[in-house]
Amino acid sequence: MALKQDQRAAATELGYIFTFLLGVLLLTMFSLWAYEIETATRERWNENAIQSNMDDLAAAVERADEASRMGSVDYAEKVTWRLTEADETRMTLVLTDTSIELIDEGGTLDTNVSISGAGAGSHEGSVVLAGVTSVWIVHSDGMTTLQYDRPQSNE
Repeated sequence: MALKQDQRAAATELGYIFTFLLGVLLLTMFSLWAYEIETATRERWNENAIQSNMDDLAAAVERADEASRMGSVDYAEKVTWRLTEADETRMTLVLTDTSIELIDEGGTLDTNVSISGAGAGSHEGSVVLAGVTSVWIVHSDGMTTLQYDRPQSNE
């Protein structure tokens, strides 16, 4: 029996190797594509949840301002904070006379919402959002503030 120089088997093996490498390339591209979609969805969810939270807080401040114009009235409203996947330990809410600002130390989610400031008193306060599930908007003694907890009765 004589040995033959057959190169067809080598070509088949090279075809298998290139097919395998093409499969690895396609799976890698699909994985990156899926990761980018998931990341974009998470970022969009964070932005929408934070904007909804800010709108809810601004509406509560406006209601507190409306109550303040009625005279010497105390007002408190609980606003539920929608959870996000952002690092809320690095976020602070600041209430000023003209806006509610969200300061993100990471810098990517900084935002603010304007308020009318048409209340009978002034606005102030800040809340770090670490572990917060709700924020209280309180108007008492001519001052509208952000607080962690429900205000206690003086009586």
